[in-house]
Amino acid sequence: MTADRRITAFAAAGILAIGLGLAASADAPAQAADGVPNQMMWSAYDVGSTGHAEASAVADALMKNHDTRIRILPSGTSIGRLLPLKTGRVSQGWLANEVFFATEAIHDFAAQEWGPQDLRVVMGRPASYGLATAKDANIKTLADLKGKRIAYIKANPSINTKNDAILAFAGLTRDDVEVVETPSYAAAVRSVIEGRADAAGGVPTSALFRELEASPHGIFWPDIPADDAKGWENLRAIAPFFAPNTETLGAGLSEEQPAELIAYRYPMVTVYADQSEDEVYALTKAIAESFDDYKGATKVMPLWSVNQAGVPPADAPFHPGAVRYLKEAGVWTDAHDTWNAKRLERMKAVQAAWDAATDEALDKGLPGKEWEAFWEQYRKDHLGG
Repeated sequence: MTADRRITAFAAAGILAIGLGLAASADAPAQAADGVPNQMMWSAYDVGSTGHAEASAVADALMKNHDTRIRILPSGTSIGRLLPLKTGRVSQGWLANEVFFATEAIHDFAAQEWGPQDLRVVMGRPASYGLATAKDANIKTLADLKGKRIAYIKANPSINTKNDAILAFAGLTRDDVEVVETPSYAAAVRSVIEGRADAAGGVPTSALFRELEASPHGIFWPDIPADDAKGWENLRAIAPFFAPNTETLGAGLSEEQPAELIAYRYPMVTVYADQSEDEVYALTKAIAESFDDYKGATKVMPLWSVNQAGVPPADAPFHPGAVRYLKEAGVWTDAHDTWNAKRLERMKAVQAAWDAATDEALDKGLPGKEWEAFWEQYRKDHLGG
């Protein structure tokens, strides 16, 4: 059964069909002699976010160095950032962990009108994440989190998945802790500041963690040791895009007092797999070679150096056009090729499972409202979760 028949049978893709129709009618952007499109539109997080600030800094540098004009379309939701990329309204997305969720067809992307998205990464800087604890909660190691109050955020799978992965590192799940539900990222951290929770996950450089550091509770980051092979196996079973990272910047951290945390990619310059290899190559080269013009824009921009932002792991495989430039730049290795191939293999397995599950659901006459529960169980049975 074709994908078109499935979508028709489900009658659930109206908004995407409209967007795709609009994209198909648009002329492809002209390209300069260096291959960089004369016009680009990028989707990114909301104005005021680090992702938007970083996209703006890179856009300014590219417009300075190339014959191109770039506009940024901000959105506060994962669907709002990815839908314009799918429909062709934007050519690149500056995205976060929705890249992983979309390739795996989970959370928002388990809906029938979405399914596994064939995304590719161009570049993405490493960002640190950890579980910050109240220092007076006497949590010295991740194992000490057992029975403690951990802040989770309603309808925020990006944060909650990271928290689950860190718990898994210590052999724990949500059942082993007291989950404190909060409505937002800020509320999660404030629940620790106000003594209603013992730990909350986040990025150490967040101003909210500075408030926790200055509070009577103080702040502590339990280590996630890079040399704990079993712990990392457990963590990557939740999400394979994490890597070890020693962090010295942020609340309660310094060169003298670092913490071993996890690194993920945010933001990631993201495209669909069918985007032109030559165009992605030219964009990757332009971003990498404009580094000197944006590296001082914010404190984290130095992390956009090609040797840090141009290597896996990431939430999706790297695009062949990006890989071509990264090999020329001398940062892409055989080990990176192996990682990329494994990630591609996983994505193909998810796509095949989605097709088979869709056929089975249609054969059974499964009502659309039951699809997501059916797919979740099918994933567990055929993909291991």
